[in-house]
Amino acid sequence: MTTPTAAQASDHEIELAILGMTCASCSGRVEKALNKVSGVHSASVNLATEKATVMVSTEVTSEQLLSAVDHAGYIAYPITDQSVPIAPPPAWIAAAPIVVSALLTLQLALPMLLGWIGIDLMLPGWLQWLLATPVQFIIGARFYRAAWKALKAGAGNMDLLVAIGTSASYGLSVYLLLRHPGGMAHLYFEASAVVITLVLLGKWLEGKAKRQTGAAILALQALRPDSACVLQSGTEVQVPLSAVRVGYIVVVRPGERIPVDGKIIEGDSPVDEALLTGESMPIFKSSGDHVIAGSVNLEGRLHIQTLAVGAETTLARIIRMVESAQAGKAPIQRTVDLVSAIFVPVILILALLTLLAWGWSNGNWEQAVLNAVAVLVIACPCALGLATPAAMMVGTGVAARHGILIRDAQALEFAHRIDLIALDKTGTLTVGKPTLHHISGKQEHTLLIAASLQQGSEHPLAGAVLDLAESRGIIPLAVTEYKAVAGRGVQGRVNGVLYAIASARWLTELQASIPPDLQPELQQWQNQSMTVSWLLQLEPSPQALALMAFGDEIKPGALAAIQQLQQLGVRTMLITGDNQASADAVARELGIDLVFANVLPETKAELIAQQQHAGHVVGMVGDGINDAPALACADVGIAMATGTDVAMQAAGITLMRGDPGLIADALAISRSTYNKIRQNLFWAFIYNLIGIPLAAYGMLNPMLAGTAMAFSSVSVLSNALLLKRWKAKSTSH
Repeated sequence: MTTPTAAQASDHEIELAILGMTCASCSGRVEKALNKVSGVHSASVNLATEKATVMVSTEVTSEQLLSAVDHAGYIAYPITDQSVPIAPPPAWIAAAPIVVSALLTLQLALPMLLGWIGIDLMLPGWLQWLLATPVQFIIGARFYRAAWKALKAGAGNMDLLVAIGTSASYGLSVYLLLRHPGGMAHLYFEASAVVITLVLLGKWLEGKAKRQTGAAILALQALRPDSACVLQSGTEVQVPLSAVRVGYIVVVRPGERIPVDGKIIEGDSPVDEALLTGESMPIFKSSGDHVIAGSVNLEGRLHIQTLAVGAETTLARIIRMVESAQAGKAPIQRTVDLVSAIFVPVILILALLTLLAWGWSNGNWEQAVLNAVAVLVIACPCALGLATPAAMMVGTGVAARHGILIRDAQALEFAHRIDLIALDKTGTLTVGKPTLHHISGKQEHTLLIAASLQQGSEHPLAGAVLDLAESRGIIPLAVTEYKAVAGRGVQGRVNGVLYAIASARWLTELQASIPPDLQPELQQWQNQSMTVSWLLQLEPSPQALALMAFGDEIKPGALAAIQQLQQLGVRTMLITGDNQASADAVARELGIDLVFANVLPETKAELIAQQQHAGHVVGMVGDGINDAPALACADVGIAMATGTDVAMQAAGITLMRGDPGLIADALAISRSTYNKIRQNLFWAFIYNLIGIPLAAYGMLNPMLAGTAMAFSSVSVLSNALLLKRWKAKSTSH
């Protein structure tokens, strides 16, 4: 891991909405223009979301970025929390040009189609010209505008290919009409009109499908209420959500959405958190329980003390994580971008070669023009640019709906390659709420000293000691010379005697003497998969006084989760600071392949690195602060949202429920998404690999080429949308 420099630490991210992009070449050109701006460290442009994510130095302004996009031939505006998205026009307005174009084009294409079956209804040339001209220059004006902008920027895009291709077909027809004003020369007005109509139809269907791929974000954003009912001086007042502050008491009635993250201080009710955590069943909440914004209060009336509002709520963080993943660029997309950068120039050259080859070989320049037009039209790189981001958008959205938050595109892509999952024990495979089951020797004295040493500690084992002491009415004593030793235990002086609560590792390091009568109990409790801590007296020399055995219940879904991972061909590895016998017992019960016990927090990352050096792609699952280094070191870190924020910050994937079954689900959705990406890229390339040679050889007329081109983008998006059918296998579903 590298430490960021002071300059890097002050960098910030600017998001831009980009208008006017039509294909992969467009997004590549915008990205290139942004990266040229001084002070820009990286820029990523997503064709499917029509957004640019730019990492810049503090001196770079949004105006500089907008100017760069403008020079590239596109329109941009900055996206902020206050931005109002530009809503798409109503469906009938967006479809109106296509309907008009289709009506005009049908009158041109129908006689040609009927001519194939021997019915001659060919329209006069002047009438064909009248029908084709508004399609070419009024309805098709958008292609000329976009092509001109691309040329001014010294680049090419889909619009340039369509503009050149249809203009060639239209121009050839005008030439033949003027050359044979009263003759029966075959004209090709229908070819240019059909291509424009089909491309417009394809873009309309593409836009409709793209909006569906972003449905997950829209669904999450819809969970945010606009207002909240706040209790002020005993009176309920409805205020805008932006006016609510931390500490306010919010009243939520039955059936309403909870507007803030907070703690219930009065009332109880089942709460539906399905759209946030993927938990299908309502969860009963009462006084003292935490609730999250966006969940639904089903029955009771709740008074909630606000703990987080606005951008700090869990819902806002979920939305940011999903947006970040959808805006990011998967590593495989980098290769696609390289291809897209040279795609249009190569197609223009191929079209020119097709024109010259046909014209010189048989002198039929009419056919040469049509074949060149077909090459230009079928080669549109729209599908290529949409293949990866469309699948990413749907995959991350579906994952979020099932309680799996994927931070970035890289995590999603790497997750499908994981062949070894490292698992923390406490809180991941177990409930994370240990209880003190057994105490050897003088139980009351041992519990008194242990509770005194552990008072104030946040460690789960300390909580178990204090809970048992409280239940027995034991009041902890004052402690002096207190010291916590990371990964080993605590020590302190109680009533003048220096004691320690020690792990087995620390016991060995201190070379403490162990009374023989403790050995049978030690063996028995460890074989029962219990965690054992020692009470030591450190002076005059370290010696063991007593044992304490802690039990932590294995989560109900843990066994099924391990079995699901094994069905996916993924090996499992348990990494725990617990003793070897306890770790082995848990591994046997769950069927875990590898076990590493007595592991210190700093050693977890080293174990991950060792497995990576052995050739494994490693995922690490954890929930605590001590898991953060290992989560960061792993190829993909997977954090339980029931754990600490530090763990979630270090992880690429966050599981919104404590259900271990979500681990296998996360890998499964990653594999499904990556399969869709590969399928999409296959179809995007196969259209061109087959279509371009057919067009060049004269076996594909411009109308069929236009149909294939429009169908390629729609088929890629439709294939990505099939991911919506994916279902989680975790026990909650």
